[in-house]
Amino acid sequence: MIPFLKALLVAVPAGALFSAVKAPLPWTIGPLLACAAVNVAGGRLATPVPMRLFGLWMLGTVLGLYFSPAVVERVASCWLWILMGVAWSMMLGLGFSWSLRRFAKVSRPTAFFGGAIGGASEMAMQGERAGGRVDLIAASHSMRIVLVVLTLPSIYRLIGLHGSDAYQQPMQTVDVPGLLMLAALTVAAALLAHRLKLPNAFMLGPMTVALILTASGHSLSAMPSWLIIAGQVTIGASLGCRFSPGFFSGAPRLLAVVAASTLVGIGLSALFALLIARPAGIPLATMVLATSPGGIAEMALTAKTLQLGVPVVTAFHITRMASTVLLLGGVYRLLGHLRGWDE
Repeated sequence: MIPFLKALLVAVPAGALFSAVKAPLPWTIGPLLACAAVNVAGGRLATPVPMRLFGLWMLGTVLGLYFSPAVVERVASCWLWILMGVAWSMMLGLGFSWSLRRFAKVSRPTAFFGGAIGGASEMAMQGERAGGRVDLIAASHSMRIVLVVLTLPSIYRLIGLHGSDAYQQPMQTVDVPGLLMLAALTVAAALLAHRLKLPNAFMLGPMTVALILTASGHSLSAMPSWLIIAGQVTIGASLGCRFSPGFFSGAPRLLAVVAASTLVGIGLSALFALLIARPAGIPLATMVLATSPGGIAEMALTAKTLQLGVPVVTAFHITRMASTVLLLGGVYRLLGHLRGWDE
């Protein structure tokens, strides 16, 4: 617990400072940067797995509370554009994989699963089964997610983009008995999803239960703001604690390639969003987050903080993640039969 307490002593003041200066996504980016800086300097901070799971539970529950019947109908009408977003994500991931293979000179499975835009843990497990290096795959995903989290909210804040596509939760007040019931149901859903070995169980399980309750008109309670902030702090600190003193020196070429390709990918995704935002009837600022190469938790938090179509962003990223987890193994085996893939 000592490394975790040290992480809290670093993360909480950093989040408060970033909030005071009105920085973008302060309670996530502040702890992320502070914990990363201390760890790279040899501070040995750490966040236990349950703390990261707490953050995912909180976020999944909050996201589910947005899905009123009208919102569910709106999101369902976007199914074609969501599928196009999945296809784009797969193409962009293949581009990232090619750049890792070509310029970082890593093995085929390491490049493929390190470049894929999916959950870091799921990609690391699939990559390990295929013979890839888990540490490099995890480093690739960590670097990409951190860059997206640092880049997009900062750009949005710089140009003043926020609040053009706001969705409100049906329940705006905290009801203690309702909150306790909501917590019990969502925690049970998280544990069940984990037992069934579903991907991102501690986020998607609670979100599914909260979504079903809200969509059926049973809004039990809103989430207290302090609990939401606590969840954001644990997510940011968990991302920051992934960095270690040897992180940047361990595979400098790979990290440089990841950084360059991620920045290019953010730009290309913004262009893709520009092409489909108007015909889809979705504001461009929301579509950029929905099609970006970031993680579900981080992009959903960005959308929530900036009030940019949280349900739409969530639907795009959840569908992308599920499709990636289910299809990527088959795509990898298919590409393995193509001539020149190993070159």
